[in-house]
Amino acid sequence: MADTRHNEETFEVIAPGHTNESVTEKISGLVLHNNLPRKYLMALAFTGSVALLMIMGVTLVVIFGVGLWGNNQPVGWAFDIINFVWWIGIGHAGTLISAILLLLHQNWRTSINRFAEAMTLFAVAQAGVYPLLHIGRHQYAYWMFPVPNSMGLWPQFRSPLMWDVFAISTYMTVSALFWYVGLVPDLATLRDRAKNPLVKKIFGVAAMGWRGSALHWRRYTMLYLLLAGLSTPLVLSVHTIVSFDFAVGIVPGWHSTIFPPYFVAGAIFAGFAMTLILSIPLREICDLKDFITMRHLENMAKVMLATGLIVFYGYIMEVFFGWYSGSTYEKYMTFQNRMFGPYAWSYWALIFCNGLAPQALWWKHIRTDVRWLFVISLIVSVGMWLERFVIIVTSLSFDFLPGMWALYYPTIVDWMIFIGTIGLFFTMFLVFARVLPVISIAEMRELLHHHKHTSSVAEPQVDGHIRRS
Repeated sequence: MADTRHNEETFEVIAPGHTNESVTEKISGLVLHNNLPRKYLMALAFTGSVALLMIMGVTLVVIFGVGLWGNNQPVGWAFDIINFVWWIGIGHAGTLISAILLLLHQNWRTSINRFAEAMTLFAVAQAGVYPLLHIGRHQYAYWMFPVPNSMGLWPQFRSPLMWDVFAISTYMTVSALFWYVGLVPDLATLRDRAKNPLVKKIFGVAAMGWRGSALHWRRYTMLYLLLAGLSTPLVLSVHTIVSFDFAVGIVPGWHSTIFPPYFVAGAIFAGFAMTLILSIPLREICDLKDFITMRHLENMAKVMLATGLIVFYGYIMEVFFGWYSGSTYEKYMTFQNRMFGPYAWSYWALIFCNGLAPQALWWKHIRTDVRWLFVISLIVSVGMWLERFVIIVTSLSFDFLPGMWALYYPTIVDWMIFIGTIGLFFTMFLVFARVLPVISIAEMRELLHHHKHTSSVAEPQVDGHIRRS
């Protein structure tokens, strides 16, 4: 089907003409058929090559220590915390799409929730690398957990590092459970349609005996809604805790009560940008334009515009509070250092990327053009990284005492690990798209049933709603 705005903007949540059988065959075929598109193989080879940079960088840090990084005094937190917060923010869109939109009965989430949930897990996995490396003595990382031991050690719960450990581990656990529970009916479908005996057995074990009975569906629905209810507060709590890493400090530019809502909105902003970056090539490479329609892309663009306005408001309030505080240090940081200091380029680039560029989404012809959406999403992703750079590096480089001022310059190892994590993230996503359904078959068929029922069209008697295989 041609990728034209006029053809696609008439679609609701699924292109017309599909039956239960065609939906099942189309989505499961991406996993069970061996005819891999050439575009997919080229993309996997490229991202896998980039991921090798991370392996090299992490190996060097483990052997020689964190002295290979550009961290100095006073910039003790640099690329590690910048990239940590950036990756955690990216993971928030998956939880928002899966949990909150489910509870609000937003049907347009159905085509994008599965890979958005996977994106969350892969992003949190990249984020977890940085605290592990940052502590220096990596072999003692388990000390951060309350593990009984003969030395009588216990985590220092007054440390923001500990808050992150518990927030992120909880977030990862609940997100993984939510993702896996949603997969169970689809794993049973793949089990029943697979021809290879080994593949059939692997999917059979993963499906945990699912047979699609009424009892199975009742328990599945209850558990899915329960996990959605548990996941919803995590969207607010996790990045709020991450923002406390900065807000509880007295460093100029950090000590602000606006940080929690500002960080949460920024996380959703960055997460939806990354969801668009993933969904636009995915629908092209895997020919999923019938399922990921322009309505989905436009709705994500609207959410990105709304959260972008909140983030831009946060930037304005930071400047206002710097002036209103009456503090010499806050005024210097807000007006002189950020706007006209040695890192002024990052501040003004941030304003352009997160404040001005998203305003183009007010126009419908921009929101419904995949090329513009992809470019704006890339700009927003760069802008959200620059936001963390401005908050952390600018504030730490110019502290209270001029004698402690020092500029920060990232080293080649810093860049290797960061770029490598991006490559590993996309590699994990591409592998996921090959071995598991990127769109929920069960939810898509239920949505198709609902759509045809409300349209007063007779439901085809093929592969019924209860029989999912």
